[in-house]
This record gives sequence, C-alpha cells and structure tokens, in this order.
Amino acid sequence: MAELEQEGEIAADYLEGLLDIADLDGDIDMDVEGDRAAVSIVGADLKQLVGKDGQVLEALQELTRLAVLRATGERSRLMLDVGGYRAARREELTALGRKSAEEVQASGKSVKLAPMTPFERKIVHDAIADAGLRSESEGEEPNRRVVVHPA
Repeated sequence: MAELEQEGEIAADYLEGLLDIADLDGDIDMDVEGDRAAVSIVGADLKQLVGKDGQVLEALQELTRLAVLRATGERSRLMLDVGGYRAARREELTALGRKSAEEVQASGKSVKLAPMTPFERKIVHDAIADAGLRSESEGEEPNRRVVVHPA
C-alpha cells in the first residue's frame, strides 16, 4: 500500500509539472484502487489532455508510468484519468459488453467488436463474463479487438 501511495505521489508531482508547463489548470486526486495507484486530473476544460478517443490520455499515462519507473526502478501499473474520461468510458464499455452479450445470446453467432485499448478490452471482457458468455482478444495492437462467443 505504501509503495502504491509513493507511486501516486511521484505521478502527482510529475503531472503538476506538466500542467504548469502547459499552463493548464487542474487539481490532482490520488487513490489506490485494488492493486494499483490511481491518479486523476480534475478541473476546468481538460479535453486537450484526453484527445481523440483518449489517445493523449494513453500517452500521458505511459509518460507518467515512465516517470514512476525512473524514480523507483519499478514498473508501474498506475491508472491515469483526466476529467472523468475513463470513468465515463468504463460505463459505456460495460454497456457495450452487455449489449454484445445479448446480441450473441439471441443470434447464437460470434460478434467482433471494434479495436480497443487493453484497458477498454478488459472492461468489455468482464461485462461479457458477467453475462455468462466467453470472449477473447484477437489481432495485433493497435487493431486488437474483443470477439464475443456464444456460451
């Protein structure tokens, strides 16, 4: 727990520096969710830190993880959210997983979903498993996608 809190502190310092350089307003919230540190930037208009389909957010998360690695020597699984984007996306993806499961149950045929990031695929896999169906990922990044199969 103390290690995850330290990761959060390092990440917060790094992100505060980036916000200062970019002259953006935002507050940093830190938490520990399960087995990973979770850091959120909240505040005014932060859309530019999310980017199209969360691409800038993904890049910021990787840079933040590298800053933690440089400071601790340990690889981080830190999760970064900006302006609640990931939280809202989690709800959308859970609904997509449920809807896809219902479609597969009704038709009896497998369904391939659009390419997603690892974070997004995990949420969809979990929703499909909760619906009692099975799913797998196929393809290569960045075109890796979830395939939902009948039970």
